[in-house]
Amino acid sequence: MKKPVKKIVISNKKANFNFHIEEKFEAGLALLGSEVKSVRNNSVNMGDGYCQIKDGELFLKNVHISDWKQSSFEAHETMRERKLLLKKRELYRIEQKIKSKGYTIFPIRLFENDRGIFKMEIGLGQGKKTFDKRDDLKEKDIKRELDRNLLR
Repeated sequence: MKKPVKKIVISNKKANFNFHIEEKFEAGLALLGSEVKSVRNNSVNMGDGYCQIKDGELFLKNVHISDWKQSSFEAHETMRERKLLLKKRELYRIEQKIKSKGYTIFPIRLFENDRGIFKMEIGLGQGKKTFDKRDDLKEKDIKRELDRNLLR
């Protein structure tokens, strides 16, 4: 009997709060061995992460993957930029949107697929204004109140 595999899912809670997500893409992630071990240990902080296109390639920046305690003397840099792997036409479509005003690319969640490979879900969207954020908080509070009243 096979042992059930624990799926790793790490989400960026600030993504929905700070951005209007228009499109989502699934990208591969180039990680080192010690980074993979740290991700499986849930030692990732994506709060301030963003993506940047350089020389026709997409890179993930400002995402903190902690050091793995049992690694050798050659530990990875915790804040290094990591390459995201996308198809050329997806990258081209993202690049065209980025050139228009106000669009940005940001990480939404990091997850492990069925084959045990880590993928990054990235979003393409525009930043929210403060009044949009207040509206979202109001809707969240109203929904919470309705849920509480239904449970009683």
